[in-house]
Amino acid sequence: MSNFFPKFPLKSPLALALAMTFSTSLLAGCGGGQQEASNTPSPDGSPTAEGEGLKLGSLLPITGDLSSIGQNMPVAVKFAVDEINACQGVNGKPVTLITEDDQTDPTAGASAMTKLAEVDKVAGVVGAFASSVSSAAVPIAVKNKVMMISPGSTSPIFTEQAKAGEFQGFWARTAPPDTYQAQALAALATKKGFKNVGTVVINNDYGVGFEQQFVSAFEKAGGKITDKEKPVRYDPKAATLDSEAAAAFAGKPNAVAAVLYAETGSLLLQAAYKQGLTEGVTVLLTDGVYSEDFVKQVGQTPDGKSILTGALGTVPGANGQALEAFTTKWKEKTGKEITAFVPHSWDATILLMLAAEAAKANTGEAIQSKLREVANAPGTEVTDPCEAMELVRKGEDINYQGASGNVDIDENGDVVGSYDVWTVKEDGKTEVIDKVSPAQ
Repeated sequence: MSNFFPKFPLKSPLALALAMTFSTSLLAGCGGGQQEASNTPSPDGSPTAEGEGLKLGSLLPITGDLSSIGQNMPVAVKFAVDEINACQGVNGKPVTLITEDDQTDPTAGASAMTKLAEVDKVAGVVGAFASSVSSAAVPIAVKNKVMMISPGSTSPIFTEQAKAGEFQGFWARTAPPDTYQAQALAALATKKGFKNVGTVVINNDYGVGFEQQFVSAFEKAGGKITDKEKPVRYDPKAATLDSEAAAAFAGKPNAVAAVLYAETGSLLLQAAYKQGLTEGVTVLLTDGVYSEDFVKQVGQTPDGKSILTGALGTVPGANGQALEAFTTKWKEKTGKEITAFVPHSWDATILLMLAAEAAKANTGEAIQSKLREVANAPGTEVTDPCEAMELVRKGEDINYQGASGNVDIDENGDVVGSYDVWTVKEDGKTEVIDKVSPAQ
């Protein structure tokens, strides 16, 4: 199942319509349309676990720089909630979901997280996707004791913050940190025989964290970074990126590792092509731009071929025991292929609900206390969410096996995961061609 991301119609009318429809209907549902939930507060002013059903939120990029990848994620979250509600919900009541668009913007994300935690009083949140948005949102989650599981914030900074005790256990992710993906990209560059590699990254937690790990791993394997002394880090709000493109491709690199977001990244690569810098240089890409929509944004050569023809990239793959069954359900539900990080969004949502059921309470603290217990061994390995929920209701220990992977969460909230290698063909289509493991 390595080639499970063959097509990426991420800005399709269906994906956007579903996301927006779900957002609207779910927000309306919180007023009683979807679920009857008591608003009776406890003596300290917080909602009681006994008085209302489980409330979850999603904080994902329906719009903004990562919308080409993010639009299907809230659809997957809604799908997961519907699945559990169809088999008796959590702790005897339906789950309510409130969907927020973080706009791929830390300020908007922080505002939306504040609303979810302090107004909506959710117990758990699936999100964010951009590491910069998660960095802005997670302190709010921790302060309010809301369990946050990201399906795609991969910056290594979260591991370090977790080790320092900053998150108090209220942070986890179902996609592996870039500590591993950067090593995997370095291993790919080494495997392809590249000796001299330039770098250019978006100047945020995701880009800089990835760059630092990539440089370390590639040099350890014997490679040389052509711009190590002056790393190229571009402003996410820049209107033009001509000078950054020139700097990244200077020094005669065999390849350029480009850690980008789609909208701004397309401008940078267009600038590099127009300056004649890409000839004979392989562009190495990552999960932030893994979509055919991004390839289209970069554009074509005069003879109709994609400017990115031959580019290689890595993306967290999905190889979980539940992937095949989930793929079938997803196609039946949407009529579309699974896109990147959809399995990770599904698994994050399922884990939040299983943990609440295991704790027999609908609070963030309850979920936090049982998350690793339902995700990790020991326990009966189970892939079907409803079967897993039934076992938990009976008081049995489970080891949930997800669609994205085994979702074994360590003490820092991390999973290891696996990586697919993808390439861009002349017609602009993306294709998964291999797998690569993190460099050891």
